[in-house]
Amino acid sequence: MGANFNLKTLTVAIATLSIASVASAAGLDRSGQDITAFLQDGVYAEAVYTYLDADVSGYDESKPEPKAIGDIAESYDFFRYGVKADINDTFSVGVLYDEPFGAAADYSGDNNFVDQNPLSPRNGEGTNVEVRTENITGILGAKLGENKNFQIYGGPVAQRVKANVKLRGTAYEVANGYTTNINADQDYGWIAGVAYSKPEIALQAALTYRSEIEHNANAFESYPLAPRVGGSIPPVAGGPFVFPSTRDGDIEITTPKSVNFDFQTGINPTMLATAKVRWVPWSDFAIVPSLYNEVSTANPAYRPDGLSLVSYDKDQWLVELGLAKRLTPALAVTGNIGWDSGAGNPVSSLGPIEGYYSAGLGAKYNLTDNWAISAGGKYLWFGDAQGQIPSKTVVSNFEDNDGFALGVKLSYQAKQNFN
Repeated sequence: MGANFNLKTLTVAIATLSIASVASAAGLDRSGQDITAFLQDGVYAEAVYTYLDADVSGYDESKPEPKAIGDIAESYDFFRYGVKADINDTFSVGVLYDEPFGAAADYSGDNNFVDQNPLSPRNGEGTNVEVRTENITGILGAKLGENKNFQIYGGPVAQRVKANVKLRGTAYEVANGYTTNINADQDYGWIAGVAYSKPEIALQAALTYRSEIEHNANAFESYPLAPRVGGSIPPVAGGPFVFPSTRDGDIEITTPKSVNFDFQTGINPTMLATAKVRWVPWSDFAIVPSLYNEVSTANPAYRPDGLSLVSYDKDQWLVELGLAKRLTPALAVTGNIGWDSGAGNPVSSLGPIEGYYSAGLGAKYNLTDNWAISAGGKYLWFGDAQGQIPSKTVVSNFEDNDGFALGVKLSYQAKQNFN
C-alpha cells in the first residue's frame, strides 16, 4: 500500500501560496478570485492582506524627442476573508470576500499625459484612473461518492463596483480634460464548481466557474471639448451633431466571467506540488460611457458603434506552479513561479503592461493546533507594452518595468466529527 501523505499536515505547507496572489495582471484582474478556503477540511477561517507596489514608467510619443513618463503605478492593497464549516459529512457552507478587479494609475510630470495648457483650469493635472470592486460569495457544497471524494459547490455572488477616470494631456487629443465618475453599484452573479480529493496522497483538484455580472450604474461625465467637436463638423442626415459638455446618466458595465483550476498533490509525506490556471475573457470587456462614445461618432471612422473608453484585445491566461515543503510539524515554506499572458499589446494607456513573469516565496507557522500565521511575497517582471488611446493610436512605450506583492494571512482550522 502506498504512503499516506496526510492531507491535514500537508495543508500546513500549501496555504501560503495564495497570499500574494495576482498583482497588476491582465486587464483589471487583481485578487485571482481564490476559493481554496472553501476546500479546507473542517471549520476554517482566514483573513488575508495583500500589498502591491510596481514601477511602470516609459516614454510618450512627443516629437522630435520622446518625453519621460515617471512611475504611473500607485501602490495598491486589498483584503480577502473566508470562512467555511461542514454541516455534516456531506454538506458544507462558506462565505468569501475579496476585491477581484481594480486599477490605480496616476500620470505626472512633463509629458503628453499631463495637461500643460496654462490657460486650462486643469493645468498640471495628470491622467488618473481608479477602479475598485468588492465581492461577497456564498457557497454551498455537497460531497458525493462512497468515500466522499467528489464535491459539487455553488452559490450567489454579490459584487460592488465603482470607478473614476480622468484623461489629461495632448495624448488624448480632443478628449483632453475628459472625466467620468462611475458611482458605486451592486449587482449579482453566481459561482459553480466541482472538486475531487484523495486525502491519502494529498491530492485535490477543483474547477470553478464564475459568471459575468452586469451592472447598471450612474455615471457623471465631463467633456470640455465636446461642444467644439460638434460645432466643427457639418450636419448629417437627421440633424447636426450637438454634444453637451456634461452628462449625468446610466452606464452598463459587465465584469467578466472566469474559470479557475486549482490542483495539488503530494510528492512525498512532507512535500506538495501545486498548480493554478486561470482564464478571463477580457476581450469581451469594455467600459463605454455614453457621452464619450457619442462624441467619438463625430469621426466617420468610428461610426456607427463609436469608441469604448477602456477595452482589451485578448483574453488572459494565468499559470502558476509551486512546491510546498513541511520542515517541522509547525513550519512550512513554499515557492512558486508564474506567467500571465496579458490582454494584448498595444494595450490601454491606463494600464500599460503586457502580462508578467513572477517568482514567489512564503512561509507558514502554526502558532497552536488551530491558529497559524503566514507571510509571502512575489517579484514580478512586467512585459514591455505600447500604450494606446481608445482610437488604437499608440501614444507611449513602457519597457523594463517590475513590481512586487507582499501578503500576510491569519488562519484558523479545527476538525469536525460527525460520528
